[in-house]
Amino acid sequence: MTRPLAWAADADATAHTFAHDLGDVVEIGGDDGHHLQRVRRLRTGECITVADGAGQWRRYEIESVDAGSLRLRAVGAIVVEPELVPRVSLALALTKAGALDTVVARCTELGVARVALVNAERCVVRWDAGQAARALTRLRATARAAAGQSRRARLPEIAAPVDIAALARRRDVVVAERGGAPSDAIAPPAGADNEWTVLVGPEGGFAPSERARLGDMPHLGLGPHVLKAETAPIAAVAILIERAGRVCRE
Repeated sequence: MTRPLAWAADADATAHTFAHDLGDVVEIGGDDGHHLQRVRRLRTGECITVADGAGQWRRYEIESVDAGSLRLRAVGAIVVEPELVPRVSLALALTKAGALDTVVARCTELGVARVALVNAERCVVRWDAGQAARALTRLRATARAAAGQSRRARLPEIAAPVDIAALARRRDVVVAERGGAPSDAIAPPAGADNEWTVLVGPEGGFAPSERARLGDMPHLGLGPHVLKAETAPIAAVAILIERAGRVCRE
């Protein structure tokens, strides 16, 4: 069955949330129910959109409200959100927690498909296994909240840290840094995944050995100034998202 395509953000709805099941009747509880009922103060009769996190969404009317929970009844068919093609993913050097949360939230709003954290030589932050697991859990929650706020139906993947050496073997990587080429000079992705992965290094830049590994990859310019660790990845994703839109029309 082919479902209609539409953006959840275009729907006539008061709020947006997520659920595993998009059946005719949906119960929203837990943190989501608390936020919608206690914080947003939604009432019976209002409409919201609910997505499954994988691209499908549906419009619902609030049938009843209890303490920290909502009962919803579908008022439309299941719809599929269009996917941005080429997809844009982000590979981001580890930095302090607050900056990572900001980057993940803003890039989720922009439409990033995936965020992979990167261990670079000049990263000040180093995680052990326990710290990595806790950070990934927090960042996935951050991405989910940002997806709800921006009303996107697809949740971005938040992936475990990788090394520069692993990225250097891939054909989809675009290195973002001062002095790179304008976005028009970046060729459409050549791989079967039809995806750019934009790599942003730490504030101290890449080490000479890392630059040697990345030297043959396309480099995307981010303007004439030196950007902070939380600014550069947001700028890079925004530039490539806009470029992806033009590739679709070319």
